[in-house]
Amino acid sequence: MNIEDYRMFCLSLGDDVEEKLPFTAFKYASGVLVFYVHGHMFSFFDCDNFSVITLKCQPERIEILKEQYDCIGHPHNESPKHWIGINPHTAPDDLLQQLTQNSYEIVKAKYRKR
Repeated sequence: MNIEDYRMFCLSLGDDVEEKLPFTAFKYASGVLVFYVHGHMFSFFDCDNFSVITLKCQPERIEILKEQYDCIGHPHNESPKHWIGINPHTAPDDLLQQLTQNSYEIVKAKYRKR
């Protein structure tokens, strides 16, 4: 999946999704695009190096997913206990969309506005 298709997919998940470039003050992270729900991130990637998308995931699923798919590995700059990294160039689009929606739902449920 290319970067613009992925961006549009993230934005289509709900009216509560926001996108930001929150790290512009940092030289090596200025191109990191983050998607948020209820003010908390559920997906991010470097626009200048679109080779890993970092997503929230249930801890019990992470090792199983890594064993099943070569496109899934370590997250960028997050805890590997709760996050995965996925290569958008080698991942099947349906898997990338499913895992992104899962990440969105995890974060949305945890931080639902009361």
